[in-house]
Amino acid sequence: MVMDSLMHAIEISAFGGPQVLRLVRRPRPQPREGEVLIRVSASGVNRPDVLQRRGAYPPPPGAPDLPGLEVAGVIDSGDVEAMEAAGLRIGQRVCALVAGGGYAEYCVAPVGQVLPVPSGCSDVEAAGLPETFFTVWSNVFDRGRLQAGETLLVHGGASGIGVTAIQMARAFGAQVIVTVGSRDKAQACLRLGAQHAILYREQDFVAEVQRWTAGRGADVILDMVAGPYVEREIGCLADDGRLVIIAVQGGVQAAFDAGQVLRRRLTITGSTLRPRSVAFKAAIARELRLRVWPLIEHGAIRPVVYQVLPAAQAAQAHALMEADTHVGKIILDWTAPLATAASGV
Repeated sequence: MVMDSLMHAIEISAFGGPQVLRLVRRPRPQPREGEVLIRVSASGVNRPDVLQRRGAYPPPPGAPDLPGLEVAGVIDSGDVEAMEAAGLRIGQRVCALVAGGGYAEYCVAPVGQVLPVPSGCSDVEAAGLPETFFTVWSNVFDRGRLQAGETLLVHGGASGIGVTAIQMARAFGAQVIVTVGSRDKAQACLRLGAQHAILYREQDFVAEVQRWTAGRGADVILDMVAGPYVEREIGCLADDGRLVIIAVQGGVQAAFDAGQVLRRRLTITGSTLRPRSVAFKAAIARELRLRVWPLIEHGAIRPVVYQVLPAAQAAQAHALMEADTHVGKIILDWTAPLATAASGV
């Protein structure tokens, strides 16, 4: 195999801790009909990548086994007709949501899931946009139906999802309450536009939400915990409120008063984005490009990058995410020199 057909990538050598991530050479993927090949400059690191590394979140059928759900870089090649229909071109700086394969120098993406890098954004900043922005739009605005003047409660306000939800909700006229694990994270969320930050280790978020809303409750809750949180969230939803579950870090079993759901017309919903169809994700991409990308370009919403590490240090990036001290996104830089040895902690 000629060297030009190979690329560097980060693979999961076995399920386990961060040390199982290793730098390898893999065949460069080839785009099919309706796809583009992106020469990757930067890759976003997300919680699902950690779960996949542990063996708890396998890629959907047909997706690459390499981790990585979002990239930024330059279109190298692909379906020219599909690109032209989407207003894209070879050589253009783009970011993309992918079902896997993002931890690599080259990555294939469906044209519908590719967006131009917003003007004023670096590739590093753009690499942290797709996974969180697609997720927040789909769950907070589509499923949660958040409206101007309503109150959104975000658990994990300092996470990549959290800082995106804060800014998007504020940009569309909603009020935002967050739960966080430290005072530093609380201050960071308040600077981004949250009106109230709850220290969940010290304060009862149900009582705090009720107090801050004068007993009305939150209209929408974005929940990454589930488990025992669901019962408590029912207690701090406003009438006609919507609870949207996007992760189950607290467990999949939940007990709650179903009578409240009936009497107060509550909605409990949830979703996972990775296995959804290209058409579904493409529809979200169109909404983002039309309604959210201009807000980024005008500075009303800004990418929040916590730390950038060379791609060969993917293991250190995962260890940093698991330490849970970050505010915003952790990014892998593929333009940094690559070591030939495996990346270890």
